[in-house]
Amino acid sequence: MKDEKSLDPKAKKDEKIIEKSLRPQKLAEFIGQERLKEQLGIFLEAARQRRESLDHILFYGPPGLGKTTLANLLAKEMNSNIRITSGPALTRAGDLAAILSGLKKGDLLFIDEIHRLAKPVEETLYSVMEDFALDIILGKGQLARTVRLNLQKFTVVGATTRIGLLSGPLRDRFGYVQQIDFYEEESLVEIVGRTAELLKVRVEAGAAEEIAKRSRGTPRIANRLLRRVRDFAQVNNDGVVTVKEAREALAMMGVDELGLSDADRKYLEVVKKQYGGGPVGVENIAAALTEDVGTITEVYEPYLMKRGLVKRTPRGRVTVG
Repeated sequence: MKDEKSLDPKAKKDEKIIEKSLRPQKLAEFIGQERLKEQLGIFLEAARQRRESLDHILFYGPPGLGKTTLANLLAKEMNSNIRITSGPALTRAGDLAAILSGLKKGDLLFIDEIHRLAKPVEETLYSVMEDFALDIILGKGQLARTVRLNLQKFTVVGATTRIGLLSGPLRDRFGYVQQIDFYEEESLVEIVGRTAELLKVRVEAGAAEEIAKRSRGTPRIANRLLRRVRDFAQVNNDGVVTVKEAREALAMMGVDELGLSDADRKYLEVVKKQYGGGPVGVENIAAALTEDVGTITEVYEPYLMKRGLVKRTPRGRVTVG
């Protein structure tokens, strides 16, 4: 199974366009995460009744679980505009200032990978989130002076896959911090059904369940697997996705009944065979797989840990069973 990192730029762009078209347009249409939806519904209604902006929000959890989708839904529910950026894109305080100056009252600023903000940008964001003011230094040397730019009240929505890398001062400035966990299989079956309807694909109930249980608890992966299974059924059958077609297509892609890919199995094999089941440091695993440490900790390990196949210990990673 290919992940986003292995796709060429055009294919990656096409995937993102398709994913965007499949996103729900209302919070009520968002499938799964019922407890989170209930909390957000109360949060939104209270803000609307007071005619105030939402408090700053931080979502954290593995990639593909809907953090960006939720940010867009919050903007729609508040009838506000949203500006989307990412931590790596904001390299200087001036980059942040350029965005903030264009925000209006009630707007949302979504910062993906917020744990990767440069330190000067993060420190600038402190006063922005608390006081809605931005101090700008004009001139240099003895002629330098500070001008305070008062901003409209807006909402920062942050998203991160690694909340442990967020500094305490930044994390404490969010009024609502919520983890987004892997989805239950029932929710993923519903998501596959909804996506199939939007794509005008006929999928048997058993086939939807087969795709869902191999989707690693992640809607983005469920939608991607459905599209690839659809291609297989179109070429090898009459376009109807049956249980048989789904199993054959998923097997061809190297996705087993646990949702493990070839890359996951290689990870487990490295730890078991090269290091006797561990403990082994993540840097050694990354070197053996020719992957960076971030991909190992953010993409591979969360699901392997969720399935109880790997443990993180003070001495390193250990396989289970």
